[in-house]
Amino acid sequence: MAQFFQIHPENPQLRLIHRAVEILRNGGVIIYPTDSSYALACQVGDKNALDKIRRIRQLNDKHDFTLLCKDLAQISMFVKLGNDAHRLIKALTPGPFTFILDATREVPRRLQHPNKKTIGVRISSHPIAQMLVAELDDPIFTSTLVMPGDTDAMSDPYDIRERLEHEVDLIIDAGIIPFESSTMIEFTKTGPEIIRQGIGLVPMLD
Repeated sequence: MAQFFQIHPENPQLRLIHRAVEILRNGGVIIYPTDSSYALACQVGDKNALDKIRRIRQLNDKHDFTLLCKDLAQISMFVKLGNDAHRLIKALTPGPFTFILDATREVPRRLQHPNKKTIGVRISSHPIAQMLVAELDDPIFTSTLVMPGDTDAMSDPYDIRERLEHEVDLIIDAGIIPFESSTMIEFTKTGPEIIRQGIGLVPMLD
């Protein structure tokens, strides 16, 4: 049975953030808010928790997985950042953007795209998401809470609780979050390319 924390979306209670981080460190799967939707999360190196998220979402190996990071310095440990990528990510974050780049050796192989050896990274502007990765002091593996057969992420914490309280270890209630996709940008040999236009606007790539 999942724990259910009501955390203020603008002024998160630090004691509840600490408890959420403890659940992550102990191998738990949590549902938490980002600036574009609710999402599932676990520690990067926890294979059992990752497999649980894959099972909940019915994801295959070819899915582009994402790490939620606290800042650019942390991103640079997990992806290969050229000058152009560094400048663009610095200009757009924190915000509703996911960046696909070549993974470094710090990223477990099972998280990398099997063909491209890439990984997604993002820095969310949601205060709860920011505090979770700051307190954990590590990125978290994250996946938007879009259930099999659905096109949008679940937005109401009480609906999430009813559907998933036996599947995860913690549900964070930060109010209703209407689903809006993050904008996905992939860095190729020819430069950055928007591969999914979402809520985040990128005027410099228009």
